Amino acid sequence: MPVPHFAPPSSPASSAEAAPRHASLGQVRTLFISDVHLGTPDCQAALLAKLLRRVRPERLYLVGDIVDLLAMRKRAVLDKDQQALVARVLRLARSGCEVIYIPGNHDAAFRRLCGLKLHNVSIERRAIHTTGSGRRLLVSHGDEFDTHVRIAPWLLTLGDGMHGFILSLNRWCNRARGMFGLPYWSLASALKRRSGVAQRYVAQFEEAAMRQARLEGLDGYVGGHIHQAGFRVEDGVLYCNDGDWVEHCTALAEDGDGALHLIDWQGQILESAPRHVMPRQAVPPATEAVTPEMAGA
Repeated sequence: MPVPHFAPPSSPASSAEAAPRHASLGQVRTLFISDVHLGTPDCQAALLAKLLRRVRPERLYLVGDIVDLLAMRKRAVLDKDQQALVARVLRLARSGCEVIYIPGNHDAAFRRLCGLKLHNVSIERRAIHTTGSGRRLLVSHGDEFDTHVRIAPWLLTLGDGMHGFILSLNRWCNRARGMFGLPYWSLASALKRRSGVAQRYVAQFEEAAMRQARLEGLDGYVGGHIHQAGFRVEDGVLYCNDGDWVEHCTALAEDGDGALHLIDWQGQILESAPRHVMPRQAVPPATEAVTPEMAGA
């Protein structure tokens, strides 16, 4: 299988710290993964399984779109690698790792099960995670912020359709690259970085997520949804996106000291969140806060 290469998105608002080349992660207190899209041919299940063999988190957040129920209505692909990944996650849950599943928009049907615990996996609509350094972070998939993004609806619909088409091209492209011994390269990611509409969407999404954390008196936000990993700090609020497992194959990891890092499938640190952001003093949630009900969930 071609090996994914991750190029962190450049952003003038980002305050992330560059990691030393080939820096490895030690103890993992918490691991956040999202947008695995099990049930589709684009799911990089084998690479995620390798990561879960390399790191043993005390807590694992599954931050939405883990299973792509929408795509599976048309065609379901659940090969042996994907089945092995599901089995590995369930083994982690049985072995004492706290597993929290927060469904997204592609697995929204599972939101009916929020508040239940199945096979040692807790299903929640959202969560507040406290890091070892005392930061309090809102954790959600992120689709609730779609209504806060001011992009023409027809452009969003067109973008969704084009993204699926580009992912199909991406599979064929990387099969050809693999034949010549070339590493994995994400066509979809390259096109998104060159699209002004896509980058405006990402920026507005980040701002909505940080605004929500600020309204709730929290130190930051962790989510997925947009398939663009990265960090951003604004007015003392930290934004973290853990990426995806169809294009970039990245996860967000909290180490034993409470520091946050973006890592690849080998557990190598790609980028680290700034450490100078101090925990905010908790305040009562503002009335303008976005709730799942307001978002139509």
